Amino acid sequence: MPGKLHPRGLTLAARSSWRDLRAALTWAAVLMLVACDAAPDEAALRSRIAELQQAVETRDTDALLEAVDEEFGGPEGMDRDGLRRYATLMLLRQQYIGVTLGPIAIELHGDRASARFDAVVTGANRFIPEGVEARRVETVWRLEGDNWVLVSADWSKPALGG
Repeated sequence: MPGKLHPRGLTLAARSSWRDLRAALTWAAVLMLVACDAAPDEAALRSRIAELQQAVETRDTDALLEAVDEEFGGPEGMDRDGLRRYATLMLLRQQYIGVTLGPIAIELHGDRASARFDAVVTGANRFIPEGVEARRVETVWRLEGDNWVLVSADWSKPALGG
């Protein structure tokens, strides 16, 4: 006997399989929604980091500071104003600045995030290279509305390399 037919025309085994499939698809949809919820925050943070990279390369300290929290904390107790002075000095010393970022490791924690990456910063005057620094950058961010703001950054360690 092939199986007992249900009044709707499906066997009991087929109805059970269909119910299991529906449950699995429902869970898959829930998991996809959770994954999609995190992806925009990570993409927005990656975009914000790219904006900072571009701000340095285009020598735009206003754009750089736009992404920095008022209570910023940097290496050796540097505050937001100290970061402004540091960036201004760096931009005055070099006519051309290039920033190359390695892979960015991001960890999201609700409205907070950390991002770690290696950065190579090059400087030149009149097309003559004058300096190259490879640094390990560790940052902490806070989501304010739709924008990530840089809460703290440390670039005092050499890049990890390899």
